[in-house]
Amino acid sequence: MPRLAIRCGMIRWAIFSIVGLCATVVAAHAELTLCNRTSYRMDVGVGLEKRATVATRGWFRVDPGQCRPVVDGALDADMVYLHARTPPVYGSAPLPASGNAEFCIRDGDFEIGNARGCPVSQQARFSPARPSETPKGPTVNLAEEADYDDAQARLAGIQRLLTIAGYDANPIDGVQGAKTQAALTKFLADRKLAADAATAANFFDTLLEAARNPQGHGFSWCNDTSYTVMASLGIVEMGAIVTRGWYRVNAGACVRPDLRGHPLKLYSYGEAVDGNGRTVKKGDGTLSWGGAVALCTRDGKFELSDHKDCAARGLNSAGFAAIDVGGQPAATVRFKE
Repeated sequence: MPRLAIRCGMIRWAIFSIVGLCATVVAAHAELTLCNRTSYRMDVGVGLEKRATVATRGWFRVDPGQCRPVVDGALDADMVYLHARTPPVYGSAPLPASGNAEFCIRDGDFEIGNARGCPVSQQARFSPARPSETPKGPTVNLAEEADYDDAQARLAGIQRLLTIAGYDANPIDGVQGAKTQAALTKFLADRKLAADAATAANFFDTLLEAARNPQGHGFSWCNDTSYTVMASLGIVEMGAIVTRGWYRVNAGACVRPDLRGHPLKLYSYGEAVDGNGRTVKKGDGTLSWGGAVALCTRDGKFELSDHKDCAARGLNSAGFAAIDVGGQPAATVRFKE
């Protein structure tokens, strides 16, 4: 699993925690630029603090390998903060579980002058970042442990979405090779796209649409209920079933978890949650979708390979459905009420 650190001039994302922070004072220079050196499309909210007042604005969409200005005019702030999110299609994307500042955000475009003056339900956790001085002006790099440059991040982002869409572009490493090229060529041919479509500015829109569309390739969850469903997937690796979660599947949406290789069998479990993240009850139990294979899960993001005595180890046990996928071009689990 990647580790996360925030260093001066760079934010490194990971699933669990922040292991380092740096204080910052930003002088008034050129506009602030954000560079996405991860393999995920990100929507970013920016917080600017000056003399104890924090203003937030967003969302700024930044594709892998892309740099874009996020503050017009000279940057004049004592502290810069960032909050990032990824589209649900990625499932458990490597974003920080927490930051040390709570500021206001909204759905859709927003600009909030007093970002501390809203209910807790409208706040999100932001992490501090120190821009580096570059030829572009003050710049913050969002980065993974792989430490991609811009070109490598774009290619890794393409590899990741091709894989989610059911094309074998592994490993996701930002390195151009025969396997990646074959997957990309087949993707373009399947959709009757020109060979240079992969260099177009909107190519990530095309990839994300393919990843959301469950037809044709890979494994998908599709949520036909009015609730959000949190799903977990089990895959046999090195002779053991490894469960991972949680993947958020919004009402009416489909999500393709990132699969490596060509597994013959998968294990699926999902449970409905309400707007506060609480499990939805149905009769004496919960509204869930699974089967007879008992495997461990836990609250929050997880990856587990030992499924003995779940409760004794402080874990939850859930019944997963076994799904044979060997020899099939596509498999879809639909959650229905």
